[in-house]
Amino acid sequence: MYDLLSPLRIVEASSFVACPTAGLYLSQMGAEVIRVDQIGGGPDYRRWPRADNGASLYWEGLNKGKKSVALNLADPEGRELLAALATAPGEHAGLFLTNFPVDGFLAHEKLAARRGDLITVRVMGQANGGPALDYTVNSALGIPQITGPESLGDEPVNHVLPAWDLLTGAYAAFGALAALHRRRAAGGGQEVRIPLADVGIATIANLGQLAEVMQSGDRGRYGNAVFGAFGRDFVAADGKRLMIMAITPRQWSGLVKVLGIADQVAGIEASRGVSFAREEGIRFEHRDALFPMVEAAVARRRSDELGAAFDAEGCCWGPYLAMHEAIENEAMVTRNPVFSTIEQVSGSRYPVPGAMATLPREKRLPPVRAARLGEHSDEVLGDVLGLASGQIGALRDRGIVAGS
Repeated sequence: MYDLLSPLRIVEASSFVACPTAGLYLSQMGAEVIRVDQIGGGPDYRRWPRADNGASLYWEGLNKGKKSVALNLADPEGRELLAALATAPGEHAGLFLTNFPVDGFLAHEKLAARRGDLITVRVMGQANGGPALDYTVNSALGIPQITGPESLGDEPVNHVLPAWDLLTGAYAAFGALAALHRRRAAGGGQEVRIPLADVGIATIANLGQLAEVMQSGDRGRYGNAVFGAFGRDFVAADGKRLMIMAITPRQWSGLVKVLGIADQVAGIEASRGVSFAREEGIRFEHRDALFPMVEAAVARRRSDELGAAFDAEGCCWGPYLAMHEAIENEAMVTRNPVFSTIEQVSGSRYPVPGAMATLPREKRLPPVRAARLGEHSDEVLGDVLGLASGQIGALRDRGIVAGS
C-alpha cells in the first residue's frame, strides 16, 4: 500500500469482481474505502474459493484494507444510512463506487440532490442496463472461438481468468480519479458509467482485432502459438515446459545464439527469400519451419541451463509453473516486496499482495487484512455521520445496523 490518495474517502456498495477491484486499487493507493454490505453479507460474501472453515478467500482478497459497514438495505432506514454515507460532506468525500442498478434508491440523480458535486462511478453489465458477466461478455466477443488448438473446430474454450472484470475494475478506478480531477479543477460532480460489455468490445477494437475481422475475416486458432510473433511453449530435455518469446530483434538474435541455430535459420531465410532479424510478423508467417527447429534445439538442453543462457542474452522466456510452484517462486512471491504474509479475517495466514505498482520514492506500507463484516459500522456511523453511541445502539436494536 501507499499513502498517495489520503485523505480521500470513497464509499463502496458493490459485489463480485469488477467493482470491488476498483475499490481495492484505490485503497492500496491510500484512499479510505468504506464498503457497505447487507447484514449477513451480499451475494459475493461466501464465493469460492473458500478456506477450510468456509470463509471466502475470494472476498477477503478483494476487500483488503477496506472498512466494513453492515446495514439492512431491505429497510428504508438502512438505505437512508447508505445514501447519507455516500453523500456525506467534506472536501475529500463525495465519491461513491457501486454496481447497483442505474435506477433505484442509489440513482445518481437522487444522490446528487443531496450533494451536488457527488461523483458516482457505476460499474454496469451492458450500457442499456441489461445484465452481463465476464463470461457472457467474453463469449460475445469471439475470444473463445479463437482460443485453443485448431483441432477443436468450432467448439469454444472459456477462459479461467475474469479478464474483462479486472480491466473494468481498473478502468473504474481510473474513471473515479479522472472525475475527481475534473471536480477539483472546475467544480461539480457527475456519474461515470462503465459497462463491462463496452470495456470488452472497446479493448479488442483497441488491439486492432475488429479492424482485422472486417478486412480478413475471423481469426483462426493457433493453439499456444502467439499470433503475429514468435512465441510458443517448448519442452526441455528435463521435461520442463518453457514459454519462449522473441518479439524484438535482440530477443530473436539472443534466442538464435543460445540455441546455436544460426546456420539453420540462415538456410531457411535463403530458401524462402526472407529475413527474420527485424520483423516479428515474418517469424510468425514461417513458424512451420522455425517451430520444429527450435523445438529440437530446446529438447537437447536442460531447462536450468537454457534459462541461465537466455537471461545472459536478454531473451524473453518463462517457465510453466503450477500455482503451488508460483507461491514458492522468489521473483513472484517469496522475495517480492509486493507481498507480505499476514493473518486474514478467515484466520488463515498466507502471503497477500499490496499495491502492484512500485513507487521508488514512496514508502511501501504492508497490506491490511480484510475487515470482518460490519467491523467498522459504529466507527463510520459516528465519524462520518456524527451519530452518537446511543443512536447507533438503537439502530442495532432495530436490526438496521450490525457489527462484527
